[in-house]
Amino acid sequence: MHQSSPVGAIPLALIEKLPKTDLHVHLDGSLRLSTILELAQRHRIELPAKDPEGLRAAMHLGQNCGSLVEYLKAFDVTLRVMQTEESLRRIAFELAEDAARENVRYMEVRYAPMLHTRLGLKLTTVVESVLAGLRQAQEQHGIESNVIICGIRNVSPEHSLEMAELAVAYKGRGVVGFDLAGAEYDHPAKHHRAAFQLVRDNNINVTIHAGEAYGPESVAQAIHVCGAHRIGHGCRLRENGDLLHYVNDHRIPLECCPSSNVQTGAIRDLESHPLKLYKNLGVRVTVNTDNRLVTDTTVSRELWLCHTQMGMTLEDIKQIILSGFKSAFLPFHVKQQYLRKVSEELAAFSEVEPEGLLAEGVTGKRLHAGDA
Repeated sequence: MHQSSPVGAIPLALIEKLPKTDLHVHLDGSLRLSTILELAQRHRIELPAKDPEGLRAAMHLGQNCGSLVEYLKAFDVTLRVMQTEESLRRIAFELAEDAARENVRYMEVRYAPMLHTRLGLKLTTVVESVLAGLRQAQEQHGIESNVIICGIRNVSPEHSLEMAELAVAYKGRGVVGFDLAGAEYDHPAKHHRAAFQLVRDNNINVTIHAGEAYGPESVAQAIHVCGAHRIGHGCRLRENGDLLHYVNDHRIPLECCPSSNVQTGAIRDLESHPLKLYKNLGVRVTVNTDNRLVTDTTVSRELWLCHTQMGMTLEDIKQIILSGFKSAFLPFHVKQQYLRKVSEELAAFSEVEPEGLLAEGVTGKRLHAGDA
């Protein structure tokens, strides 16, 4: 994962030292390859390959898939090994541990509990297993993580309502939001209106995948029909200038996942990604992994690609990082504390002498979740 930097570019190693968020990361797309193989062997689960290289090829990890539907096929593999309490706890812990290694301070992990009940696990057990893994990582590594529960577009609205009820039950107990994920085309969010009404009646945050595999009208529907507070992806928002300015004026954050958008065919290449346009207009953009395994990436790498492929400066990257903390589904005063500490740390990094900072090992003060 450690690519060499182009001449004159900020090294990836420096970006890894910056404090960060990951607000759009799917649990079932962010496993360690070694863990999939180990769990499959232990539980006698059949996989398309029995070695890391073969599995990487079979799941098209980090490769362009051409469409979101093709991209989602990798999840058929990961979900096979995510059907027990032990595996869910371990996978959640390892995700947070991996994020902590690149100095992600706050993370919101999303998944659909209904996809983890093939062996009879109760929905409540699924939620509690994941929360236990995230809490263990917080104790050991100081990374704060919360959960966003997903409904699935291409599954029935009744199932989405059941997921919404779960989000209501765990509000204030580690669940901070509700999302609608899955195949976007031909599965409009408005069909799941009852689920969104329930979570909003309970003052729960809403984020919705929109404007990725379908046009800006899906973003309009997410905001105006379903009451989204954040938008997942939103790369096609640039096709409607009026809506783009509405999103900007109302400070609705975009959870951008650049490499994933290229992989699914939503965007031709990183150079043509609208993220820079959005940021220059003043839109609150955040940069996220989407799926650490399936997209073969980290938050640091995504930010580094914004620099090397889109021409963003270190100052641009710092602003995007701050937007991540501003956009978190956290209480206002907690966000303020994060922002004060992170702003101080970011001020220690300068564009002029990145190599000197790396040599000195400047990392700023480590913020443990208990401090916020």
